[in-house]
Amino acid sequence: MVDYHGANNQSLYSAGEQQTYMEQENDWDRDLLLDPAWEKQQRKTFTAWCNSHLRKAGTQIENIEEDFRDGLKLMLLLEVISGERLPKPERGKMRVHKINNVNKALDFIASKGVKLVSIGAEEIVDGNAKMTLGMIWSIILRFAIQDISVEETSAKEGLLLWCQRKTAPYKNVKIQNFHISWKDGLAFNALIHRHRPELIDYDKLRKDDPVTNLNNAFEVAERYLDIPKMLDAEDIVGTLRPDEKAIMTYVSCFYHAFSGAQKAETAANRICKVLAVNQENEHLMEDYEKLASDLLEWIRRTIPWLENRAPEKTMTEMQQKLEDFRDYRRVHKPPKVQEKCQLEINFNTLQTKLRLSNRPAFMPSEGRMVSDINGAWHKLEGAEKGYEEWLLNEIRRLERLDHLAEKFRQKAAIHESWTDGKETMLTQKDYETATLSEIKALLKKHEAFESDLAAHQDRVEQIAAIAQELNELDYYDSPSVNARCQKICEQWDALGSLTQNRRESLERTEKQLESIDELYLEYAKRAAPFNNWMEGAMEDLQDMFIVHNIEEIQGLITAHDQFKSTLPEANKEREAIQAIQAEVQKIAQYNGIKLAGNNPYTTITPQSIDKKWEKVQQLVPQRDQALQEELARQQSNDHLRRQFANQANMIGPWIQNKMEEIGRISIEMNGTLEDQLTHLRQYEQSIIEYKPNIDQLEGDHQLIQEVCICQYTHTETIQEQLHEYRTSFNHFDKDHSGVLQAEEFKACLISLGYDVENNKQGDAEFARIMGIVDPNNSGAVTFQAFIDFMSRETTDTDTADQVIASFKILAGDKNYITAEELRRELPPDQAEYCIARMAPYTGPDAVPGALDYMSFSTALYGEKPWMEPHLSFSQPSSP
Repeated sequence: MVDYHGANNQSLYSAGEQQTYMEQENDWDRDLLLDPAWEKQQRKTFTAWCNSHLRKAGTQIENIEEDFRDGLKLMLLLEVISGERLPKPERGKMRVHKINNVNKALDFIASKGVKLVSIGAEEIVDGNAKMTLGMIWSIILRFAIQDISVEETSAKEGLLLWCQRKTAPYKNVKIQNFHISWKDGLAFNALIHRHRPELIDYDKLRKDDPVTNLNNAFEVAERYLDIPKMLDAEDIVGTLRPDEKAIMTYVSCFYHAFSGAQKAETAANRICKVLAVNQENEHLMEDYEKLASDLLEWIRRTIPWLENRAPEKTMTEMQQKLEDFRDYRRVHKPPKVQEKCQLEINFNTLQTKLRLSNRPAFMPSEGRMVSDINGAWHKLEGAEKGYEEWLLNEIRRLERLDHLAEKFRQKAAIHESWTDGKETMLTQKDYETATLSEIKALLKKHEAFESDLAAHQDRVEQIAAIAQELNELDYYDSPSVNARCQKICEQWDALGSLTQNRRESLERTEKQLESIDELYLEYAKRAAPFNNWMEGAMEDLQDMFIVHNIEEIQGLITAHDQFKSTLPEANKEREAIQAIQAEVQKIAQYNGIKLAGNNPYTTITPQSIDKKWEKVQQLVPQRDQALQEELARQQSNDHLRRQFANQANMIGPWIQNKMEEIGRISIEMNGTLEDQLTHLRQYEQSIIEYKPNIDQLEGDHQLIQEVCICQYTHTETIQEQLHEYRTSFNHFDKDHSGVLQAEEFKACLISLGYDVENNKQGDAEFARIMGIVDPNNSGAVTFQAFIDFMSRETTDTDTADQVIASFKILAGDKNYITAEELRRELPPDQAEYCIARMAPYTGPDAVPGALDYMSFSTALYGEKPWMEPHLSFSQPSSP
């Protein structure tokens, strides 16, 4: 059973409303209690109801009118259900002691707004069943039913509405009262199934078996819901109208059982939520401390290594140091960079979580602040930079001499390899038997060699400079370097002289061959187009032609005549080309030049030109004959076209005329049928007589088809709570200063749906919000303050008072809680978490094993109690 005194401490009704309701409910017809069936039902129900509370105090009653006569158990009952202390009872056995005790109980009941009509202490002491039942009913009304409130209805009406709402979905259940509507037992089963569906198979219940239904509901309620059996099924079924007060009492137990369970569950969920946040925050704090310690220790060990500047004697040793440093950069440092970033992310995440859950900010241990880590990291990077610069300078210092000597050897070897064979090449006389193109190629090649020679001038100068620097640095092998350098310089001078001599010889030979080459070029320039002309002419003279009329063939004949007129000029060009070739032969013979092969600019020989010219001369008359033959054929075809056109132009109108005349006869229908028939026969005879003309037209058409005439001329024929905030803030931040003035902030709130208009209520709301976002009264709101306010407005946070209230529900409204209650209501890990951190409760009502949940809840929102369990609970708290 669930206690009621938690709700009774703050009544839902005014004093006037309580008195009116109690007067109405106490104005009951006491004569009805004389009904044996109703009295029996009330005895059972009221006795069971009282025992459900008295058992919390370790006692019970057997006979309701006898066991309350001395007033002791009556006072105990009131203390249990109200949670308040009554005056100390009198322990005497005399009647006066009993009356005094009962009066104390009745006075307490009256102090709660219950008006007991005609019920006195003497009737209770005398064991008056009628008055005793009336008193218990008044107690039930006040402490179990009066404070029930559902949708602005209360007490009996509220309880009835609650039952109706909960059973509305169930078939065969229609609750209208607290008597007849409960006789078949389905309503009791429906209430249980609605809240605990796993306890009852509602679909198997039958409306015609009320005893089974009632027994099932009563047994399940007693076994699983801790609601004692207050009535027997037979008592309800066996009466025409069950007792309303008994039913109301029984049903109120269901209401409190289910509402109490829901409150406990809500309270447990709230505590779990708060504890989960706390545990997560502790875990983040521990992770931060460990990660910060590890990172700082690594920095402490690494900096001395980076500050070591002891030089090495050999290049190999310095190269190993450089390799170790690169390994540090590639392998060892990157994970630490990642750890540092993760550390900052964890710290900011933790601070945000603490701020949003109303917890104090996290303060790391001394020396482990983010600023401490940043400082150590900055020192590490400074040492790293200095170490790298020192390494590179040392390596460059040791490498310089080795590099200079190796550089000299390399450059000297490259130069010597390049000059190998160059003197032989420059002294040969290959130009004496070369052609002009070969001479020009040799000149181009020589020019390229001269460019290469000039480019190698820098290398020779570099070799001399390196040798000079090695001498200045007292290189151990300077004599051999000097000798080799001297040989290179002497050879270089000789190459320069040979290069100049070869150029002069090549240029002289070039001039002797240029005149012949010019003639070759002239021949090629004129022979190529003339050769192309002859090839085109031969192709045209042999080309097939297809014409369809006289005009086309006459056009071809005209074009051919024009071609023949150009032949004399073409012959002159042929003779000029042949004269050029004759001049080449003449010059070669005069100067004793041996021509190497044919003209280098063309493959067209004088012989091929003469041969093609003869072919053209043969094809011209053949073309003349073919054109004249085609002309005669087209003239014949044109005669057939004209003959066909003349006949067609005459026969076509005649046929059209006859068709029109026949049509008029069939439409006008003039004369008798014999006359019309006669006319038609006359038309038929004229058509028969005209048929030879049509036959002749068909014959001409056949001739046209046979000679493939295709053209008929001469005939007549047609397209996803921070972006919105950022957008709103930036929109009203007109000067882009990053802050909003008061009026800008008000306009921003209005755009987000806040009622801060210029009226009394709106001004008060705006002043409240400004107190939150601008506690220093600066008149401006930063973006961070704006985001924090909006986050709090949209985040469901818990307070210490809410957590204390939740623990109080789990503790049954006691000022302490036991380990057993924590383990029963909370998950195992969170229950043990609370037990390990709650200090013993030392108030006046303390019992063995009692824990102080108030100090624990307050400490959850204080300064780091979770870092040192029981630290903030070392001193007893006041009750």
